[in-house]
Amino acid sequence: MTTTDAAVETATAAASGASATERFHTDKSPYEAVRNTPKERVDRLARRVLEALYDTIREEQVTYDEYNALKAWLIQVGQDGEWPLFLDVWVEHVVEEVATADRKGNKGTIEGPYYVPDAPEVADKNGVGTVPMREGEKGTPLVWKGTITSTDGAPLPDGKVEIWHADDDGFYSQFAPGLPEWNLRATNSVGADGSFEIHTVQPAPYQIPTDGACGKLIAAAGWHAWRPAHIHVKVSAPGYQLLTAQLYFPGDVHNEDDIASAVKPELMLNPQPQGDGTSLVEYGFVLDPEA
Repeated sequence: MTTTDAAVETATAAASGASATERFHTDKSPYEAVRNTPKERVDRLARRVLEALYDTIREEQVTYDEYNALKAWLIQVGQDGEWPLFLDVWVEHVVEEVATADRKGNKGTIEGPYYVPDAPEVADKNGVGTVPMREGEKGTPLVWKGTITSTDGAPLPDGKVEIWHADDDGFYSQFAPGLPEWNLRATNSVGADGSFEIHTVQPAPYQIPTDGACGKLIAAAGWHAWRPAHIHVKVSAPGYQLLTAQLYFPGDVHNEDDIASAVKPELMLNPQPQGDGTSLVEYGFVLDPEA
């Protein structure tokens, strides 16, 4: 049995959800960022959310059976540790849209629940690096070239690209068993001219976990659970706004109906097959200065 086979056999929504919840608590300090939020703001937001729920109950004539099913489902979301998954799949894309509406540079999209900070640096002094992967990692070898610049066109020599993505079976390292800790995760700093060249493999489409609470919602609503193939990035440089994005591949059948509603035309790559069996992608980033 291969390492990947073991991951496929033993990965569960509950385990993945628990890992995502634990990672969120480890990496985020959400209350610190809003500690000084006026009570009036909290009151307004809470009331609007509740009023939208009340309107739905009244307009749809929600029954007690449906209410109790919702209560049971919400409890299961917590027990499965799937709140990061639920919120990142169905809510985050609108928060991201509002938060970055004024940017002049590259478009971003959701972070998702599987980011891990402090991935190992892999680039040499020229900005060329290879993402950690297993020997014989499945997927088409991918060479990605680009440059990080400011909105005025100047290269940003202190820029870096954090990259992470699922393997060919749809699993993320540190969120599924049997995978090396930093598999398909890296930090790639740019060269003096702001350019980078990252070597990895092209990921495959995958389904979000369906054996937990989120899967029950998907099944009950008759939805699908598929995300198109994508590469996650965080692009940064001192004095510039952090860009969080996912990059997609043309022709994926789920680009048009991504369950996370995260695909944007500006985030589409254009891989070109090379004679040696690899694909070459050219895609750079323009960062907005900090306010």
